[in-house]
Amino acid sequence: MVTLAEVARHAGVSASTVSYVLSGKRSISSATRLRVERSIQDLGYHPNAGARALASSKSNIIALMMPLRTDMYVPVMMEIAVAVATTARTHGYDVLLLTGEEGASAVRRVTGSGMADAMILMDVELDDVRLPLLRESGQPAVLIGLPAETVGLTCVDLDFVATGALCAEHLAGLGHRDIAVIGEAPAVYERHTGFAERTLEGLRTRARELDLRLLHRPSDGGYDALAATLARIFDERPGTTGFVVQNESAVEPLLALLRRQGRAVPEDVSVVAVCPDPVAVQASVRLTSVAIPAQEMGRRAVEHVVAKLDGHGTDGIELLAPELTVRASTGPAPA
Repeated sequence: MVTLAEVARHAGVSASTVSYVLSGKRSISSATRLRVERSIQDLGYHPNAGARALASSKSNIIALMMPLRTDMYVPVMMEIAVAVATTARTHGYDVLLLTGEEGASAVRRVTGSGMADAMILMDVELDDVRLPLLRESGQPAVLIGLPAETVGLTCVDLDFVATGALCAEHLAGLGHRDIAVIGEAPAVYERHTGFAERTLEGLRTRARELDLRLLHRPSDGGYDALAATLARIFDERPGTTGFVVQNESAVEPLLALLRRQGRAVPEDVSVVAVCPDPVAVQASVRLTSVAIPAQEMGRRAVEHVVAKLDGHGTDGIELLAPELTVRASTGPAPA
């Protein structure tokens, strides 16, 4: 294993100079810094993480709180997590992944132990119990999601209100008047998860403005659950010709059930999904969709938290504008 002293000899400087280059605690000339960095790279030197943390009072770790729940679509969450981890590495940070449903106790454990320099929170609820502790701790943090009260917080998210409005506008523009929303699992709404509530808000507001009849039904994603939900929708609104799906696991069961009922997509029924592009393009009918920009959300969250750690980050909200891609699942409403 290469030592700090060996790096110093290779660069022709003192061991303390190498230490200052690594810690950034003192100003070092650019020429000397470059020489030391080249020696570190040539020799393959890796500072001892424990010693570095003791010396700098930093762990160089970002904690990512990503509760894994059975009612959430895990692939999207994992895509965000991978983007967080890879972006963090480019800034010299590793990621501690917290997947339990511990809520406030996990925040208390991380902030109280010093195991991480900052936190990124996912699966944000409108009245998230983690936020009071986060505010009290003063630890740098970024939310991937939007709570009801954002004062003093930094948040990154897709603009889900605009997403819902965009779906309603698209179907209205094709002449559809009766729209059904197949939402997330009921538990997601019971927790008042931000993205689901805000999408519904955008759909309802724009539907009123466009004089659409909107029906929202939460649903689990399995075939049997979807069959019951779909039967209820056509029972209550037989004239439904447009569907908005915000439950990735419901996409394929819905398309299969519509086929089984003899309803052609898009000739009889149009379907718009809020989902990742791979789900939309790999479906049995290529779906018109608003994509979830998972990688961009993860990358921007890390950039905000690193800016905070560097002392020049600011609180605020960054909402990514939704983009609707028209594919084969939407068409003019039947006469």
